Amino acid sequence: MLEKFLNIFRIPDLRKRVLFTMGILAVYRLGAFIPTPGVNTNQLELLFNSQGGSALGLMDLFGGGNLRRMTIFALGIMPYITASIIFQLLTVVYEPLARIQKEGELGRRKITQWTRYLTVILGVLQSIGIAAILTKQGLVLNPGVGFILMTVLTLTAGTTFIMWLGEQITDRGIGNGMSLLIFAGIVAGLPRGVGDLVQKIQTDAWGSMSLLVVLLLLAGMLAVVAFIVYVERAERRLPIQSARRIVGRRMMGGQSSHLPLKVNSGGVMPIIFASSILSAPLLFGQVQWVQNSKLLQPIMQALTPGYPWYELLNIMGIIFFAYFYVSIIMKPDDIADNFRKSGSFIPGIRPGKRTSDFINDILTRITLVGALYLILVQLVPTFLISGIRFDKIWLIGRVFENLPNWAIHGMGVTFYFGGTSLLIVVGVAMDTINQVESQLIMRHYDGFSPRSGRIRGRKTW
Repeated sequence: MLEKFLNIFRIPDLRKRVLFTMGILAVYRLGAFIPTPGVNTNQLELLFNSQGGSALGLMDLFGGGNLRRMTIFALGIMPYITASIIFQLLTVVYEPLARIQKEGELGRRKITQWTRYLTVILGVLQSIGIAAILTKQGLVLNPGVGFILMTVLTLTAGTTFIMWLGEQITDRGIGNGMSLLIFAGIVAGLPRGVGDLVQKIQTDAWGSMSLLVVLLLLAGMLAVVAFIVYVERAERRLPIQSARRIVGRRMMGGQSSHLPLKVNSGGVMPIIFASSILSAPLLFGQVQWVQNSKLLQPIMQALTPGYPWYELLNIMGIIFFAYFYVSIIMKPDDIADNFRKSGSFIPGIRPGKRTSDFINDILTRITLVGALYLILVQLVPTFLISGIRFDKIWLIGRVFENLPNWAIHGMGVTFYFGGTSLLIVVGVAMDTINQVESQLIMRHYDGFSPRSGRIRGRKTW
């Protein structure tokens, strides 16, 4: 394994890409320690500690802990993700935008540029909301218009700079830039998560069985990681047969291959999209007049992470975005048309419309399995983190009042071990390793995986 790892630095182009990516991530982490001027960070830390696992905790997860410390990167990458979701939805329902996207590279550049503009607008709006919340909570040293303008300028510039860093990684580095920035922020919380578990053992937070409970949690986390890796690599292979044809005096074609359809084609994107959409009303719910409203306050409370209505909407969002993302990256009509042009076909299925319908039916079934897998990975650790407040269900909440305390309020495990963070870490790590492995194999080096298709060059190289 060490030899395979060293192969990365023996290829000049790959070495430059890896070092460039590491440098960008170092700059991102450096910005996580530059505070926003005028904020009482000590009081803000106490506020987050008292609301662990709540809406603020969810937003802090995608910010890599920057919101907790109110740094210049406090908004994180969420405005860009939200802008991307908006434009991807518009390309489906708004025909002129769909035509622009089909113009090729020029059309994609236009949409990317508009996404950047919308990111800045969303950054400004969220910065104003954060400044208002900090002022209402008494966390500002010198409140006033000057603080609001400074906060808007600082946080908007920070999220714009993060967007630029992510694009630089995607263009000149290894892996998806935005996903790697989220990955870096979550991994940075690992020491805090380990320290929290050690503290629970020392203070016997779970009684005399604290050590055993921690060991079971670690074993469960390893089992979840193994399950995630297994499902992420699972695929449905459609057999493909190419027709024979005569070119000159040679018989061409007649070979068998397969079309791999991944069970979870969307990766971590459906869960990120769903969490991003549900995080939109969280800031709105922190405004003082909303909390004092008899009509809006119960609605905002029901949309708090860990409450049944929030979890139900989260499940529906994951299923919707799983199908939506697959519909963008996999188009059965285009696949069937390419088969027809190349003279290939699926055995037993007639070319054209029948092939397209067959592929669409398979995608529909396996995407549902992938969505259920994402839901399972996210909901199971929720019981360990904050529980699900079944006792807050309207009319029938009293039925669940006799449930064990851990089932309703959770076990208070650190947020690092949540299903969302674990899924993002494993998924992004696998995608990055696959890209590095493909670069190694393309240049006749051994990949990381034993079955990666070992290709050796000449011994004289």
